Amino acid sequence: MPQATRDGVSIYYEYERSDGDGRSPVVFVQGLGFGRWMWRWQREAVADEYDVVAPDNRGTGRSDTGLPPLVPRLPGTLRGLVLLKLAGYSIGGLAADLEAVLDDAGIYDAHVVGASMGGMIAQRYAIEYSRAKSLTLFCTSHGGPDAAPVPDETQEHMFDTPDGASERETLRHRMRPAFNERFTNRNPHLIDRILEWRLEQDADDPAREAQAAAVQNFDVSDRLDGLRVPTLILHGTADQVVPVENARLLEEKIADSRLELVEGGSHLFFIEDADRVNETLLEFLEERD
Repeated sequence: MPQATRDGVSIYYEYERSDGDGRSPVVFVQGLGFGRWMWRWQREAVADEYDVVAPDNRGTGRSDTGLPPLVPRLPGTLRGLVLLKLAGYSIGGLAADLEAVLDDAGIYDAHVVGASMGGMIAQRYAIEYSRAKSLTLFCTSHGGPDAAPVPDETQEHMFDTPDGASERETLRHRMRPAFNERFTNRNPHLIDRILEWRLEQDADDPAREAQAAAVQNFDVSDRLDGLRVPTLILHGTADQVVPVENARLLEEKIADSRLELVEGGSHLFFIEDADRVNETLLEFLEERD
């Protein structure tokens, strides 16, 4: 099991080799709280031609949390405040974790693909480190006061714990804004599988809140003019979590960028519309290799 270490915290990653000839690996960076399961459709699509690197963000899956021991024991409301103001993660720190992973894997350059919080990590990484050969940004934002915020109703839903709900029921409840209701209704067996993967791989509540603190404090809106790598921006027009206006803002600020909108796409459009997304992603990667 490959693991990188930064500041005494162990970061787990998977490194799968392909039969591709001399192409740069593709690195997949997860969203807030999500395990490696979220990339299974894209990983399968690129695996024949590209090596794949898939780290577990700090606090997720097999990676350590790196939180002070007392923090997870605090009551929920107090813990949230402590994490937001004092002990939470930062996107800069998560980008440094990614650099430690690629250094440990001996990777000189890579195509970095990030979704939601993972897209924020990817932006910060490409600005501050030299290994990103291209960027693909799904359903993400540059942060800061100019970004379109997550709607209050969605935020409440994503962190709500319904009275008397089991862990599985709570996950299902929190996940609803990320999918189109029609997709959920038509794919009950897949949703059940996703819930199993989430129970197995996702961050627990303290680590998820620490990641949320990183998202809330993230802002590279005034630094994107320094981003010099080709960038593909993909976003669903019906995203209830990260409004689609953020994709247009990214396109305006990143010089070498291309925006592709998925009409009616949800926050997790890359699962719902995996075939279309994978085709677009592969075309972009092939143009850059």
